[in-house]
Amino acid sequence: MPPQKDYIQAQKGRTASLVIAGSMLIWFGMQWAAVELHISSRYMLLLDLAVMAAMAWSLVVTFQIWRMRRDAGKG
Repeated sequence: MPPQKDYIQAQKGRTASLVIAGSMLIWFGMQWAAVELHISSRYMLLLDLAVMAAMAWSLVVTFQIWRMRRDAGKG
């Protein structure tokens, strides 16, 4: 595989991992803050939906990386 494609895959992998880690840290922090600050359940539902969207995006990017690596092995 050319070095440019390796770099693109590595960049996508780092981005996906940062999105996963960051969204989970924010989610854990807000779960704690919701109890302490008495945040409405509507706002917490909005946060849950945003985290689920981030996880879905990360899953799509991870699938793209997997397909790029699989296709590179065939060529």
